[in-house]
Amino acid sequence: MPPPTWPAPAKLNLMLRITGKRPDGYHSLQTVFQFLDIYDELLFHHRDDNEIHLINPIQGVPQKSDLCHRAAVALQQACGIERGIGIELRKHLPMGGGLGGGSSDAATTLVALNLLWGCGLEAGELQSIGLQLGADVPIFIHGQAAWAEGVGEQFVDIEPSLFWYLVLIPDCHVSTAEVFAQPDLTRHSPRIKIRDFLEGDSRNDCLPVVRRRHPEVAEALDWLNQHAVARLTGTGACVFAAFADEQQARTALKKLPDSLKGFVARGINRSPLLDRLQQDEH
Repeated sequence: MPPPTWPAPAKLNLMLRITGKRPDGYHSLQTVFQFLDIYDELLFHHRDDNEIHLINPIQGVPQKSDLCHRAAVALQQACGIERGIGIELRKHLPMGGGLGGGSSDAATTLVALNLLWGCGLEAGELQSIGLQLGADVPIFIHGQAAWAEGVGEQFVDIEPSLFWYLVLIPDCHVSTAEVFAQPDLTRHSPRIKIRDFLEGDSRNDCLPVVRRRHPEVAEALDWLNQHAVARLTGTGACVFAAFADEQQARTALKKLPDSLKGFVARGINRSPLLDRLQQDEH
């Protein structure tokens, strides 16, 4: 009998402002994270040694570069754990699309192994480990929709509206590092308040840069804008639009040209990972 599955949900950046560049080279951000009810699944298999083993590694990704493997090793080292684990990843989310799939997988690995290995770390301690793996890992450990600042790791919980989203997946990879290196990127947007976002300020400072450099993203934005207001999540490549109900989103999806791929998902403000963790804790 296989072990139970653990979810690793997608996220959207509902807004992204770059408010400055820090002395450490990172950029200061204001952003809003919301989760989607679509997720990767992870299973953790007991091992009798202390090896971290990927049961079905992602093609083209070396094991030591895989975020699940790195997360397990980081937790092992942080807690002095002498046990191993087999990690089975059932991948459903697109890679490199700005939906946070790899970061979410790493977060779920940290949360699950913290429980399975009996590490006893608090969420904040797991977030500190996760931040070393990637700026998006802490929000998936946090597990609540949030207004975020810093490099995206300082959270204030909020409750964005629960829309249905049509998400398009352009056939290209957008490098976050390359986007942030572009000289024409807006780096000093005025800071706004949470109420400004709630009243409709949802711009993404990365969108003009990504649109200019990636015609596939421009095509997706132009098509989606015919049906609703199209936005970019993170640095992309995925773009999305909000709809009042599932039927409206699916009607638009049916009109999608063959050159584009997409899916419909609902926004959720509490990660299913927290519910999964609660089941095991009780």
